[in-house]
Amino acid sequence: MERLVTLGYEGSAMEAVIATLAEAQVGLLVDVREAPISRRPEFAKSALARALADAAIAYRHEPRLGAPKPLRDQVKGDRDYQRFFAAYAEHLACHEEAVVSLAGEATAGVALLCYERDHRVCHRRLVADAVAHHVGITPQHLQPPRRR
Repeated sequence: MERLVTLGYEGSAMEAVIATLAEAQVGLLVDVREAPISRRPEFAKSALARALADAAIAYRHEPRLGAPKPLRDQVKGDRDYQRFFAAYAEHLACHEEAVVSLAGEATAGVALLCYERDHRVCHRRLVADAVAHHVGITPQHLQPPRRR
């Protein structure tokens, strides 16, 4: 079964993120942050990959699908998401081969991960829509429970 989900780890514990992925039957997590670093060390690339491996979930970082830093900086300053998404769509169009590759992997149950909890203000929504278009499925946007 082809399956594509997205989630952001903002406000969630690693255990909740992994439980959400397991419940969604995700076999591959694709990290779509341009730089897989975090102020929360458990979500930095190596630690995240280890935690996922322990849960039998494969990990891959796909920096080409990340939002470039100048775009992130601009939207932090002006909160103009319409302009951000338009600029990111242009960036994404330059990386169609990465989108097509992900579409071919959707049979394994793929999750796209970024920081923002709300997919409506995250570039991963555009990535998911582009992948889903190639596969003919509707992505699901998940929200792991918040930390207590």
